[in-house]
Order: sequence, then structure tokens, then C-alpha cells
Amino acid sequence: MSRPFVMWPHKVLRTPAAEVTEITDEIRAIWEEMIDAMEAMPGVGLAAVQLGIPLRLAVVDASTKRGQAVRLANPSILHASVEPREHEEASPNLPGASAKIIRPRAVTVRFRNGEGVWDRREFVGLWATSVQHQIDHLNGKMYFDHLSRTKRAMLLKKAQKR
Repeated sequence: MSRPFVMWPHKVLRTPAAEVTEITDEIRAIWEEMIDAMEAMPGVGLAAVQLGIPLRLAVVDASTKRGQAVRLANPSILHASVEPREHEEASPNLPGASAKIIRPRAVTVRFRNGEGVWDRREFVGLWATSVQHQIDHLNGKMYFDHLSRTKRAMLLKKAQKR
């Protein structure tokens, strides 16, 4: 059983998360809790801040066959493709709202893996969209921050009505 999602506009969703200094059993347990919460949505990624945990931790699993989750600590984008990809994005932190967001189609990300070793991986397609969405969360941003001011205001107003 995982913690409940914090709801927008909770402060933790607008605050950059703290760096993870060491991969411990506690961090691994948080990742497992995050994977359970992601699977229960169901979703293709989750950042720790979405559960109110202010640490730079994320999980991503955009596979068709579940159980392929990538665990990321302190992820950062090293390279992003110029080719764009549009995808309808949403968040359990703001139920009932979604928007088409354009992001790079592929990204190379540096992160600490489950063993605490610095790793790098290229994510493409939905995997890339998800990992960028999670990194935004860790930086205190929401997907709708990529919209124009007018579209963002309309989306938030629509979500409040629900």
C-alpha cells in the first residue's frame, strides 16, 4: 500500500526535490512503493514528490509488458533530440485534466541506478516523454507549465470544476 498522491497545488509539487546522497535500503523501499503506486494508476512513470517525498527519485516503465521499471536517482538530461513528439499528458496530482505537450522525442539521461552507480541511458518515444515529465516534477514543474498562460489557466479552471 503506497502513500496517497498529494494534490495540486501542494507546495511539494512546486519545490525542487533534494538530491539523494546514497542509495540505501530505505531508498530502494521508496522506489518499490513508487512502482506500486505507478502500476495502480496505471501510469508510465512517477516522481517521489507526487507522493509527498521531496527526494530526486523517479521510476519509469513505458513497456507493454510491465515489470521493466527503471529506477532513477538524481536524473538529469544530458542530451535531447531536436525531433519533437506530441503526447497527451496528465498527472494524478491534478485529476480530470490533461493536455497535449510537445517534448523531444529522445533524451539521454544520467542518473544513479539501484546499485548507486552513475548510469546513462537513452530513452525514446513514450519512455522519453515519461522520463522528462518525471524530471520536471523533480524540478518543481508540472506538465501544464509547458502550455501558454491562457491554455494553462483554462486547464486549471477546468480541473477545479471537477
